[in-house]
Amino acid sequence: MADAASRLKSLLEQLVGAPLPVRIRAWDGSQGGPPDAPMMVVRNRRALRRLLFKPGELGLARAWVAGDLDVEGDLYAALDAMAGLVWERGEDARTLAQALRDPEVRAAALGLLKLAGPPIPPAPPREEVRRRPHLHTKRSDRRAISHHYDVGNDFYEIVLGPSMVYSCAYWDEAGTLESAQRDKLELVCRKLALTPGRRLLDVGCGWGSMAIHAAREHGVGVVGVTLSQEQAAYARKRVADAGLTDRVEIRVQDYRDVTDGPYDAISSIGMAEHVGAERYLEYARNLYDLLKPGGRLLNHQIARRPQRDETTYHVDEFIDAYVFPDGELAPLGSTVTQLERAGFEVRDVESIREHYGLTLRRWVANLEADWPRAVRLAGPGRARVWRLYMAASALAFERNRIGVNQVLAVRTPDSGESGLPLRSRTWG
Repeated sequence: MADAASRLKSLLEQLVGAPLPVRIRAWDGSQGGPPDAPMMVVRNRRALRRLLFKPGELGLARAWVAGDLDVEGDLYAALDAMAGLVWERGEDARTLAQALRDPEVRAAALGLLKLAGPPIPPAPPREEVRRRPHLHTKRSDRRAISHHYDVGNDFYEIVLGPSMVYSCAYWDEAGTLESAQRDKLELVCRKLALTPGRRLLDVGCGWGSMAIHAAREHGVGVVGVTLSQEQAAYARKRVADAGLTDRVEIRVQDYRDVTDGPYDAISSIGMAEHVGAERYLEYARNLYDLLKPGGRLLNHQIARRPQRDETTYHVDEFIDAYVFPDGELAPLGSTVTQLERAGFEVRDVESIREHYGLTLRRWVANLEADWPRAVRLAGPGRARVWRLYMAASALAFERNRIGVNQVLAVRTPDSGESGLPLRSRTWG
């Protein structure tokens, strides 16, 4: 009888209708596949049952998070090789059902089922969030934010480094992660034309880095809001340690509950991805109403590529189940349209897509460099979630499957005077 790796390779290739771009090492020590390809380690038969009972991306994710499936060597190379079979093809249960109409494919699936052992679906890893309709109520948003951000501040210190900024940095050739994050915060401040005495609302303030930078370097008063209790406690301590409690207030508050406007400027950095398509116009109108006439909004947001038929768009299963429950990405054009519908005048759009690939690779390197401690702090499953999600996201930005943009919008008064200079890109 053929060894497990050879059988698995043959069955999977029949099932997907293409050669496997990775080498397989099975639980019995056998290997099969291209000798120079990235090594995918199938640690036990349970990995196969996960794939059979949930074909496609979610089944692979469950096997990865549970430790049933692993990669030996370069994780980026393995993910890049698998992209054409999983993420770019969009394999799911429906396409598998269509494939099973082919007798040869059906025979391969039955062979794989026999190889997998008892036909009992394994329970999902405990890190998986039970999927619900994307309602984006205040309660559901608070629960989703807690799942992602209340992992532990010590864990995020490992990943993010001293800057504690969880959004795309702004790189130059000689920069470090810390200098690139500082440059990003400064870029936002200059786009918002912050000067002493002005008032800034930082929506989704994270661990307080933007609020502290704006207050310390530009002399503004800042209100930062977050739904994460852990983030708020950490940010408040940083504010106190910096001697900025007279200028910076950190609140655990939904942006929809902020009523103490008007503000001169609003920064929203990596927060709008949580809002959802159905609520985005409400989000834009709320921020518009909180600004003074002439006030500026800097909306820093990840964007997906538009599809020919937007009605077929589905949220990424792995991201929704393990990383950002209820998170949704919109095309850049949709975001700009919604901001304009809310009353904003969009004055500048800057794509910094390549910068996010660089940022994510630094975060992955930080995580891998302190892996045993990260596992102790967050648990092996959660640490594996973050490693996979950040590495896969880095490739997605580098391959232009997703992007990130800074949109500068103004609440232009009836006079039409936007307050921007004729050559408005003075921030460089």
